Amino acid sequence: MSRAALPEVPSTHPIGALLPALYAADDFALRFTAGLDDVLSAVLSTLDNLTGYLDPALAPADFLVWLSSWVAERTDPRWPEPVRRELVRRAVGLHRDRGTAAGLAARLRLALGVGVRILDGPGVAWSASPDAELPGAAPELLVQVWPDRAAVDRQQVMAVVAAHCPLHLVPRVEVLAAAPESTTEPESAAAPGSTEPESP
Repeated sequence: MSRAALPEVPSTHPIGALLPALYAADDFALRFTAGLDDVLSAVLSTLDNLTGYLDPALAPADFLVWLSSWVAERTDPRWPEPVRRELVRRAVGLHRDRGTAAGLAARLRLALGVGVRILDGPGVAWSASPDAELPGAAPELLVQVWPDRAAVDRQQVMAVVAAHCPLHLVPRVEVLAAAPESTTEPESAAAPGSTEPESP
């Protein structure tokens, strides 16, 4: 979409109406300024509706990409437009919860329409001496997803998890056929071929 010139959009402030009476009676001057009105109408229309451009619910689709960069929200063009608008609208809250299990689950539900359960066990290690070796392997973060509002696209799930999983954790994604019965214990029956660990 181009906003360079929109001849079909009338100018909210025609230049011809602002000319002194001497020029306002001149047909050539009116025709000349009418051409400028076609060029400036897009600018004036944008300025008149600037608040709409800054609202994720109202911004033109092509402007939404730029608006998302203002709030550091990376959206996938394959996601439906309403989803991308909602991600931009909720960007501040999503950034606040970034790095938490709740934040990752909320982002997966919102962006991909999948059911999510994240199993993140507690763990701690410390050393009394500086520059000590790191304790063993990095802890694992188990992310279980299943179809909810949409079918599960494993590649997109892995991309979201890779972008928003804390760096000190190793994520593993399991795609389940349906929501697990228990919400407190890991499910052992996942969809065939979907339980192998993957690194994003």
